Amino acid sequence: MSEKMPNMDYDADEVINEFKEKIKWPKKNEVEAVVAPAKVPLRILIAFLITIIGGAILYYIMLPAINFKDSQMYIYLIALVALFVFGFYIACKANKMVERREYVKKKSFVPLIIIGVIVVVMAVGYVAGATLFRAHSYSQLMSVEESDFSTDFSEISYDEVPRLDRLTANYLADQQLGKLDEYKSQYVVTDNSTQINYKGTPVRVAYLEYASILKWWNNTKNGLPAYMIVDLVSQKVQVVNCVEQFGEGIKYSPTELFNEKLIRHIRFQYPTFLLDTPNFEIDDNAHPYWITPVLDHTIGLFGGIDVKGAVITDALTGESNYYDIETIRSDSSLNWIDVVYSESLIISQYNYYGKLQNGFWNSIFFQNDVNVASSGSGNIALDDDVWVYTGVTSIEADSSNFGFILCNQRTKETRYYKNGGATEYSAVKSAEDTVQNYEYSATFPILLDIEGQPTYFMSFYGDGYTIRGFALVNLEDKTIVGRGVYDEEKSMANALNAAVENYINALKDEGLVDSDANADDYMVDEDSVSDTDSADQSQTLAVTGEVTDIKSSVNNGNTVYYLQIDGVYYYISVVDSMEVLLINTGDTVTVEYDSASGSFIPAKSVKLG
Repeated sequence: MSEKMPNMDYDADEVINEFKEKIKWPKKNEVEAVVAPAKVPLRILIAFLITIIGGAILYYIMLPAINFKDSQMYIYLIALVALFVFGFYIACKANKMVERREYVKKKSFVPLIIIGVIVVVMAVGYVAGATLFRAHSYSQLMSVEESDFSTDFSEISYDEVPRLDRLTANYLADQQLGKLDEYKSQYVVTDNSTQINYKGTPVRVAYLEYASILKWWNNTKNGLPAYMIVDLVSQKVQVVNCVEQFGEGIKYSPTELFNEKLIRHIRFQYPTFLLDTPNFEIDDNAHPYWITPVLDHTIGLFGGIDVKGAVITDALTGESNYYDIETIRSDSSLNWIDVVYSESLIISQYNYYGKLQNGFWNSIFFQNDVNVASSGSGNIALDDDVWVYTGVTSIEADSSNFGFILCNQRTKETRYYKNGGATEYSAVKSAEDTVQNYEYSATFPILLDIEGQPTYFMSFYGDGYTIRGFALVNLEDKTIVGRGVYDEEKSMANALNAAVENYINALKDEGLVDSDANADDYMVDEDSVSDTDSADQSQTLAVTGEVTDIKSSVNNGNTVYYLQIDGVYYYISVVDSMEVLLINTGDTVTVEYDSASGSFIPAKSVKLG
């Protein structure tokens, strides 16, 4: 063979396959080419437009404060960077062209660095405000002064203390709304009522909410037409018609949507403020306002929350004014404002004070002189302000308190009292034990001074949340209880008087007060406690039916008979109806009773036939 002839010693299939390998289109994960698209500046501009539009929508929803102390702002900034990268990805058509995708990945390095810097700033801000490193600063957020119980509480009048708590007050307001045909199908009463002092009387004010999105659509043009005032002493509910009294409805509220939504309306007015939850209040002329606390983080970037002022917003017109906290404390024209410091903030700051006085590690391991607020809190009217009351207990959550605090919700003045004893909920249990046969529940207690004795006062309520009686429980000895119930005393005034008389007699029996202590000093008349104040208590109903079961019990020396009619037991004392002694199973009787609900209903009278 000639030396010039090529070597033909190879497989043709191998050559073809090798050629195919060289020219085949690569898989997505095998692409290494980076191809820049044409008109890059235009694509960047498109990405910016997407970011602006998306960012505006996101801001409208999130409403972050333009403030370096707002963690929401950092999350918003991260979202903006992510929006820009996404917009650039779409503008470059990287979702369709794999080589463009690699280009976008390369160009995303800078945005990733920006996100990393934001995350680092947030982390440093959190660490700088951590209780681990700033325990002393946290313990100084609240200043607490020791005070004398007898001196301060002597100003609280026994016959002017609230007889309703948040739950029962809201129920009565909702019940009153149900009687008003023009409102009940369109609105509901909010659960977020605010306790204030209105013309020297403790009340709760509650705004209305739209019953549904369709009801909002039908009524938002005119706003919410009214709000409710619940007198916590007389238990009367007043519906204030804003349209009739002020010429227009409440246009700005948390229940509105879009620009009339309260927090959005305030955010657009004050874009840099850290806003707390707004409180609904009224001035001395019953004009409705929103009080929105303005917060500040005083430790690190995100720690040490405190109030630096408040935005006062006219609920009708939306006009707002900002006042710093010192002005609110000192300006007499603003004394009608009652709630600037929320209960949750007050409790949180006291817990820092009680736990961190001796350092962070002491609060975890040694726990010397460590204490916290107890599990419940209530409100007391004092010095024409509203004060938060809560017991102080050990970190191990003992069943007793060794003191309690009062904190002014307008000024944050905090007083500590060394009077220890039963926790609020154990006192509630002691009171409820005395009315087991009625199955009543007790409201959250209020502290009073009765004959120099710190005393829990609470009301009893039944299934319908209407007040059915009262109880007094000694703070130091929860077994000392005085009670009075409407079913036995036949009037709310008599029930209140019976409670205090029984309580003072119990104190005498235990030798805690002098024998000359007189319950007459605390007696109230019928005008101060109207029986018609409890919902529908004056409405007498009747039922006639066959008695299918009879039971009896002895309560306070009186025999009480329980007659079952149609599955419900109606009970009455022999003292109130001798005729009940003549009734047997199978007899047909007529029972008169006040409107009530549940399986056991007190009867006013029982008649055969």
